[in-house]
Amino acid sequence: MTELAMLRDNALARIDDASDAAALEVLRVEYLGKQGSISGLMKTLGKMTPEERQTEAPRIQGLRTEVADAIAAKKAELDDAELEARLTREVLDLTLPAPQAPQGSVHPVSQVMDELAEIFADLGFSVATGPEIEDDWHNFTALNMAETHPARAMHDTFYFPDVDSDGRRMLLRTHTSPVQIRSMAEQGAPIRIIAPGRVYRSDSDATHTPMFHQVEGLVIGKGIHLGHLKWTLETFLKAFFERDDIVLRLRPSYFPFTEPSVEVDVGWQDVNGRRVLGGDGDAPGHGWMELLGSGMVNRRVLEFAGVDPDVYSGFAWGLGVDRLAMLKYGMDDLRAFFDGDYRWAEHYGFSPFDQPTLSAGVGARA
Repeated sequence: MTELAMLRDNALARIDDASDAAALEVLRVEYLGKQGSISGLMKTLGKMTPEERQTEAPRIQGLRTEVADAIAAKKAELDDAELEARLTREVLDLTLPAPQAPQGSVHPVSQVMDELAEIFADLGFSVATGPEIEDDWHNFTALNMAETHPARAMHDTFYFPDVDSDGRRMLLRTHTSPVQIRSMAEQGAPIRIIAPGRVYRSDSDATHTPMFHQVEGLVIGKGIHLGHLKWTLETFLKAFFERDDIVLRLRPSYFPFTEPSVEVDVGWQDVNGRRVLGGDGDAPGHGWMELLGSGMVNRRVLEFAGVDPDVYSGFAWGLGVDRLAMLKYGMDDLRAFFDGDYRWAEHYGFSPFDQPTLSAGVGARA
């Protein structure tokens, strides 16, 4: 017998006799490892003449393949035997009581979205949704932000390299405002909706993440004015924070899709060194916190959505759902919302039975 044949027979016999995975791994390293005997034969090919290499290379490579296949087959055999032994050894006693299963919890963002829907449903709003992958017309142009409009620089946008059938650039939506455009175009006026959902911007720190949650509101009707906006926001915030002393302050601002535009501040007071929403922001020990942006819907936005601005007017507003959750439930780092730490979720999460209701309190826990 040749040296290769003896090596082959010896290797296959030892592999067949391997009693467990550890012994099989030792043989794999011995034959096929970097310093293995068959690997050593492969290295000798470089020293052979072309004629010798043409003859020996297929033989050595064939030996290597055969040994590798034998090891793989033996490993599968050992794994099957181990599984069979475990199935025989592990017995489930069906007469015993079932072990207590770990219970999941409702994420605070999901809970807050349910709270928002409950409050605004009582105010006559419906919930509207739209695609998270948007085109730039719905995300920017229809909101009075032309291609060269400097307001587009206000958003750090994730663009896709593709365009749609109309030649529009595709992107991850930077706000849920496109839902307002689509809803007006589909339903017309009057309309009263909130649009909660995920939005995306290229930003990340303790109070910003590349993906976050936003809710926007839209009311279009006849004779709608800024007073309706303030009353709606005050009513919502009093119900959400479950305090009757919520006080708002409107400051002039600029948004391309509203005119006039206002920033909304909410009063806070110092309670044992902690800011608590509620109270007159101008009183001693009190202050103002910027909470959301809003305004009367720009005439051009109504025209883009197919609504006659000479007949209808309306207001819109938007704020971060994650920030609402942080303010209400005492969280200090937005990044923890997305870390997937079950200890955080166990501490801040809600029971599936904690359904928010206006009668029991939208923030009540079971």
